[in-house]
Amino acid sequence: MASLIEWKVPQASQPRAEDYPYDLERALSSVVGLHSIVPSDAFTADTLGVERAGNGVLIDDGVVLTIGYLITEAETVWLHLSDGRVVQGHPLGFDQETGFGLVQALGKIDFPSLEVGSSKAVEVGERVVVGGAGGRTRSLAGRIAAKQEFAGYWEYVLDEAIFTYPAHPNWGGTALISSAGKLIGIGSLQLERAREGKNEYLNMVVPIDLLSPVLEDIRKFGRVNRPVRPWLGLYSTEIEDKIVVVGIAPKGPAARAEIKTGDVVVAVKGDRVSTLASFYRKVWALGNAGAEVPLTLYREGVTFDVRVNSSDRAKFLKGPRLH
Repeated sequence: MASLIEWKVPQASQPRAEDYPYDLERALSSVVGLHSIVPSDAFTADTLGVERAGNGVLIDDGVVLTIGYLITEAETVWLHLSDGRVVQGHPLGFDQETGFGLVQALGKIDFPSLEVGSSKAVEVGERVVVGGAGGRTRSLAGRIAAKQEFAGYWEYVLDEAIFTYPAHPNWGGTALISSAGKLIGIGSLQLERAREGKNEYLNMVVPIDLLSPVLEDIRKFGRVNRPVRPWLGLYSTEIEDKIVVVGIAPKGPAARAEIKTGDVVVAVKGDRVSTLASFYRKVWALGNAGAEVPLTLYREGVTFDVRVNSSDRAKFLKGPRLH
């Protein structure tokens, strides 16, 4: 079993206990390290890797909340506790729409759960702590930089994501802790933006208010019991108000429809699109997984129509092993 890499947040960026009205050390003891092993033949092995490492946070007795990509198709999960112990975990499941993932510890964890707060109440400019496994030296004192829509290249949209600054160097699954000492989000990505002529890095955080509607379903069923959105199996980005395909999932719906990297998505069912969010929402509005998705594409000077038979992404993934 591999151990997590030793590193520290620069001292000037670490949170200081005296700056917060709650027990900082107690709150950070709820954050655990997470190390997962994924089979080499897994659908996500090439894009996300066969070994993944990040963080998670205890939200209930032995239940760890993390970001879903760390445990997608994982066959083995290890949880690294703040006292140096390591216990095995079982991936309960994840929700593709929010991005949350859950792990059940298979050994005893004698640390407190972090109380769940409200992400809606947090304001831009508010002081926060981005908690990483290992306590204060692996955590970051930061602020809320923005709350706004986020669209990811993998067919993913959050109506209002949280963005924090400065960026935590090991952001995946970090605990976003409010000024009141409560959990208000789970770290997902690092992004770059230009500001005042300089580039700076931010973390994108999934807001905790999205957890309550999906928590029990993930615990019981491994996924959320609701109609599944149509999945195209393509990766795309915005370039000068155009939606450009930058990757195709092997054997997925887009691959079967012979969509190619470099194609520009012009319209969905005749409605023009110029942002990732509008593209995905128009696709999802056509029905559930399996719905036919009419796309208008542009390739090498030619505009043409193609019909994509969408699918359920989960059908391409390996499920958790039973314990």
